[in-house]
Amino acid sequence: MLVLFTDTDTDITPAEAEKYGYKLISMPYSIDGETTYPYVDFETFDAHAFYDRLRGGVLPNTSAISEEQYRAYFEPVFAEGNDILYVHFSRAMTATFDAMDRAVEKLLTEYPERKFHEIDTKGITIGSLNIVLEVGDMYLAGKSVEEILEWSKTEVDKFAVYFFADDLRFFKHSGRVSGLAGTMGTLLGVRPIIHMDENGKMVSVGKEKGRAKAVARLVDTVEQLGDDVKGHRVIVAHTDSPDIAEEVIELLKERLGDGLRIETFDVNPTAGSHCGPNTVGVSFHAIHR
Repeated sequence: MLVLFTDTDTDITPAEAEKYGYKLISMPYSIDGETTYPYVDFETFDAHAFYDRLRGGVLPNTSAISEEQYRAYFEPVFAEGNDILYVHFSRAMTATFDAMDRAVEKLLTEYPERKFHEIDTKGITIGSLNIVLEVGDMYLAGKSVEEILEWSKTEVDKFAVYFFADDLRFFKHSGRVSGLAGTMGTLLGVRPIIHMDENGKMVSVGKEKGRAKAVARLVDTVEQLGDDVKGHRVIVAHTDSPDIAEEVIELLKERLGDGLRIETFDVNPTAGSHCGPNTVGVSFHAIHR
């Protein structure tokens, strides 16, 4: 039997994970030296409370999980005689997968008949979530792991995500976005437009002055790059900014029609630690990222 895994950095909730049969790996964040594991240390993510703390000046940190923690997730599945497919956030963004590789290598020597497969979504938050849900659909439809892996070879690079943020302090603190040198220190109101590139890294691709222009830029990008947009989910996510997310949704409907399959999610706290409150993004099926 094949068992699916994903992680909390993909924005999936426990309810959605259970629906598709995913086991959920918790990716931690720390505030004032206290480390929190999403959906382990709390059952429901209170996005408003979390992002309000960030508005108050808190700058969280994130960290990798250990080889031993990966082993604790995977070994029971192998011990039961099952194989694993782990659909995860971008390898290019973290060293945590080095620990995972060590754990898996040792486990496969102990359970030589078992198989471990992975799909690197080369994304994070909803850029990963779109792929996680597509894989979940195929799994529920009875597709084999070979069919799913073959699909991923071309389709992973066809799920784009573009987003913008109000407060550049969080990007500066995390240091995970390239191309922001020309944006840092600019006047209040400048919003960098960021996407996940084909290498799985966050890259600034421009900037807009003012929220309305930033919202329009996201929707312009969906129009320009979209490929069979109505045949796939369009996912909009935000960091405690539902009003901005609604502006994006309304403009998407105005430009592309009411037939869109739009879903809305809160950005998980670990990823949200890097972009801060009032960040809004959209993920869609595209001709390229």
